[in-house]
Amino acid sequence: MLVRGFRGATTADANTREAILDATAELLDALIRANDIQHDHVASIIFTTTPDLNAEFPAVAARAAGWTDVALMCGHEMGVPGSLARCVRILMHVNTELGLDQVKHVYLRGAKALRPDLAASEPTEVTA
Repeated sequence: MLVRGFRGATTADANTREAILDATAELLDALIRANDIQHDHVASIIFTTTPDLNAEFPAVAARAAGWTDVALMCGHEMGVPGSLARCVRILMHVNTELGLDQVKHVYLRGAKALRPDLAASEPTEVTA
């Protein structure tokens, strides 16, 4: 089994605890469903936000969803002028048999603009 990186991004509606946790939970769920990720195959998850999101750690959403035994880490993305605002990103390291061409990266909400080449195949709505 190899370790592969599964990427995703979304945007939060506002810099509030609720908006950050809602966006993060939606994205995490979409990544898991799109790739049929098994909890015990996840090595670690890195969450980042743009500097304008600081009302809560996005990893809190993962802990609330039961990810209490996986290494989680939060950080800020670089504050590049003109970059997408209120963006939450996830990089999940997963032990998997999937080939690189089988990994499905997920871009939701305003983050679809980051990877328009992938957005057409991504879910537009995710139910919790």
